[in-house]
Amino acid sequence: MNLRDLKYLIAVAEHLNFGKAADVCHVSQPTLSMQIKKLEEYLGVSIFERTNKSVIITDYGHEIIKIARGVISGSNDLLTYAKSCRDPLAGEFRLGAFPTIAPYFLPKIIAPIKKAMPKLQLLLIEEKSPILIDKLLKGEIDAAILALPIENDTLATEILFEDNFRLAVPKNHNLEKNKTVTMSDIGDESLLLLEDGHCMRDQALQVCQLSGAKENQGFRATSLETLRQMVMAGSGITLIPEIAIGQAKDKLISYIKFVGDQPSRTIVIVWRKTTPRKQVVEKISEIAKIIT
Repeated sequence: MNLRDLKYLIAVAEHLNFGKAADVCHVSQPTLSMQIKKLEEYLGVSIFERTNKSVIITDYGHEIIKIARGVISGSNDLLTYAKSCRDPLAGEFRLGAFPTIAPYFLPKIIAPIKKAMPKLQLLLIEEKSPILIDKLLKGEIDAAILALPIENDTLATEILFEDNFRLAVPKNHNLEKNKTVTMSDIGDESLLLLEDGHCMRDQALQVCQLSGAKENQGFRATSLETLRQMVMAGSGITLIPEIAIGQAKDKLISYIKFVGDQPSRTIVIVWRKTTPRKQVVEKISEIAKIIT
């Protein structure tokens, strides 16, 4: 048994297809199938049920695959740690961020990070929060910019800043002339929200619950910019985080501050507690706090 065989195993588990797994691993299907069979014989356990049309993971297989992922992640951490011992602020660093923060926050920190750590190769990944957390746990990224709450004991977080929401309304809306609003002011309104999978949708639903507002059931946006365009078109109102307003050049929207119970989200940097790249995380956190 070796790391290569475990990587084959994980590839089959992810694709549930030996042909696709072989393509991903850049080997022939017979070679991959033979190695998986040898691994099963070595362990004395059937990991997959095979038919002509499908591949099913056995009950024992699920736990074995979980352990295999941990072994691969640990081996990657070992290599990363060895490299970081030579220069902890050098090498490849994979940083994730969720879609309603990435285009507004990452451009602000890239140049300062490169200046502070010129030997660091920063790779940026934009994905929804659940996907980024999964990638973190698998060791596929080193850290991520996310919003609280983060509920996983193997992950550590550090607060970067509070991002307040403003009420975005189109021109000629009955609230458009207001300099401020309270939660009760939107109690009779319906809000345009993002689709499922966005953490900002969950945050906006909490605002609806607290204020008495409802979700506009006729539309769910795929991005923050789509929400903005819908407001500009007069199709409804929504919540926009303040960090996204600075780059907005539209003149058809009024962004109104909340007073009293102010809706917001807490932006954090998240990393595995076992990561060997803690010094890079700390440096990025330091830079982010200065900028915001």
